[in-house]
This record gives sequence, C-alpha cells and structure tokens, in this order.
Amino acid sequence: MSGYSPRVKFFRFCCKRKPQFVRAAFAIFGALIATSAPVGLIFPHARAQQAEPPKTPIVVQPGAPGKPSRTLPPSTRATLPQRSQADVAFMQGMIMHHSQAVEMTALIPSHTANEDVRSLGARISSSQSDEIKFMERWLAARGERISVAMPEKMDMDMPGHPITPMPGMLTPEQMEALRKAKGTEFDQLFLTGMIQHHDGALTMVKNLFDTAGAGQDAEIFDFATDADNTQRAEIRIMQSMLEKKPSGEKR
Repeated sequence: MSGYSPRVKFFRFCCKRKPQFVRAAFAIFGALIATSAPVGLIFPHARAQQAEPPKTPIVVQPGAPGKPSRTLPPSTRATLPQRSQADVAFMQGMIMHHSQAVEMTALIPSHTANEDVRSLGARISSSQSDEIKFMERWLAARGERISVAMPEKMDMDMPGHPITPMPGMLTPEQMEALRKAKGTEFDQLFLTGMIQHHDGALTMVKNLFDTAGAGQDAEIFDFATDADNTQRAEIRIMQSMLEKKPSGEKR
C-alpha cells in the first residue's frame, strides 16, 4: 500500500478544497501520469504497429487468357519490351510530321480571323505538341535518336535505304504559299493542306501496323490508335468547314 498512499493523500487533500480547484488538480495529476507513463502502456495499439516489420512487396505476373497468374521474387524489376526498328522509325518520322503541323498552326493568329479555323488550329497545336514530347521521351528512354535529318533532295538514296517523301508532308512551295496567303485564301489553303497532312499520318499508322513485328509495344499501339482516331475525326471537321460558304471575315 506504500506505493498507493500518495494518491490517497492527494484525494483527501482535494476533498477539502473548492470544486474548481479539485477539477484543476485532477487535470494536472492526470497530465503528469500521462507524460510519465510509457507510450506502449497508454497506446498499446500504436506500439504494436511500430513493432511490425515492413511488409515485402508482392510482384504478380498476370497469366495469359485461361492461365493462372504467377508470383515473382520481390527482386524482380520491370524491363522495357522488345522493340522493332520500325517502331523507332515511326516515332522519329512522326515527330517530324507533327512538327510541320505545329508550324502550320502557328501561322493562324496573324493570317486569319476565322474563329472556327483558330479554334481547330489551337486544338491541333496543343495535342500534337504534347504528342511530340511523348515521342521524344519514348525514344530517349530507349537510347534512340530523337530525330533524323532528311536530305535536301528527297530523291537521294542511302545505301539499302531509299529516301521517299514522308506521306502528307507539305512541299516547300505549299508552305510558302500558305505563309503568303491571308483571310479566306489562307483558310482554304490551311484546311486543304491539313487534310493532306492528316491523311499522310493515317498512312504512316497503317504502314506501321502492316509491318511484321511492329506496333506491338503497348505505348506505341495506344498512341498510334489514338492518333488514327483523332485525325480521322479532325479530317471530317475540316471537310465540313470547307463545304461551308464564306460568310465574310471579322475585322
């Protein structure tokens, strides 16, 4: 009882005081007990959580259709899927292709006041600029060159690798005509030129998937499929815009 006697004395002492003093005294007494007691005594659950060893991550490899999944060792590390050289060439070529489309849209603010053309151009510029960044990251992660310089004369051949014009790309003469045009003439040249450009991109996607072993990389497959769907939709929009009769430009 010797260890308990101070508490009894404290209780008797408090009983002789006013209620306000008693409440304050018990609050102080409780705080002293809490601060002096071991953490595990007051919060046993927290102590148990701290004592638990870190869990080892579980790596699961999904099985093929109809096959069970497999649990792999915790030391397993992800590896980039095997790529086809056609995948690399597609990404390098599409960066160059997209770059010309962005160059075309950059002319819009100073060459036309047509709000429909401006809105379409802003959308194309934004989406294709983002896609260029994605393709650059994909190539860099695989140690591939970001771009390949094209020769000045498109009919030149490299040994074993004939150089042909990239599908849909506007010629220097077409780009120069676009730069010189203004207003309705610019709208006409821009829309017809961008339809040509988009058609070329669709051809590039088709050529990719027609190549044995190409387009199997998940990122390339998703990108190429999305680009195909998007540019088909934009071609329909531009064809509809061309069919509209000019209603006069805003000044």
